[in-house]
Amino acid sequence: MQRRDFVKNTALLSSSLLLNLEETESTKKYKFGIQLFTLNKDMNADPLGTLQKVRSFGFEDCEVFGFDGEKLSFYGIPAKDFKKRLEDNQLTVSSGHFGFAPLFDKLDVTMMRFVDQCIEGAHALGMKYITWPFVAPEHRTMADFLRLTEKLNKIGRHVYNAGLGFAYHNHGYEFVDLNGVTAYDIIIKETDPDYVKLQLDLYWVMHSSSKSPKQWIANHPGRFVMWHIKDMHKESRDYTELGNGSIDYTSILPDKMLSGMEFYYLEQGGNFAHSALKSVEDSASYFQKNLKSYF
Repeated sequence: MQRRDFVKNTALLSSSLLLNLEETESTKKYKFGIQLFTLNKDMNADPLGTLQKVRSFGFEDCEVFGFDGEKLSFYGIPAKDFKKRLEDNQLTVSSGHFGFAPLFDKLDVTMMRFVDQCIEGAHALGMKYITWPFVAPEHRTMADFLRLTEKLNKIGRHVYNAGLGFAYHNHGYEFVDLNGVTAYDIIIKETDPDYVKLQLDLYWVMHSSSKSPKQWIANHPGRFVMWHIKDMHKESRDYTELGNGSIDYTSILPDKMLSGMEFYYLEQGGNFAHSALKSVEDSASYFQKNLKSYF
């Protein structure tokens, strides 16, 4: 083959690969996800029946909440059995919210023992991420948020070495001013992005942050691997069903690729118009009619 033909063919191959990559990114299908904390009472009372309902609403993926490290169970069901129930309903679990907060002041060895339990539970369900979801009110000080970042880095490295990802989930208290800086600024600055990813709760950003979701992602691209999507009541600013509130998701949704987003979950932590199941059904219907094209 002559040199000019080799160069030409190489260029054509590179262009083809680029086009295929762009097409793959633009047509990537994200699983329709729900954070099961929304249905926490239902999951604890009737996990199998609730999972069947979740699937009937069109959900494909879940983020779990009810983990017991000592029993290696979810919602009172041994992890391996719970995985079977998920599979029976054609559901997957990509992330879990685990109870790190009560161990904040415990010895590192105690915390890391729990982390190992979380890793075992995550592997049993086939999760991709372990998520730290909450900081107790007594630990929302500048000093404790700095301590938190040390814990996040240590846990993140350990989880990474176990073949999983680790993420931090925000609420509204991370955006409170602490002498010219916020806890979220501290968390982003002081944690290693290779080991500590971020789960962006879009509701809480709209509720409490001076920056929009798009601004946070533009400033820290690639780090926000998961999103929580829920609406804000127009008067009380509490949670509400998608479509009933004040957040226009057709205009505030950030760029998925810039974010690094891999999974998203609908959630409503309370303030249900009728019942948790009805609210989940209504939010799922609204999302499928109005927002599915964005994903």
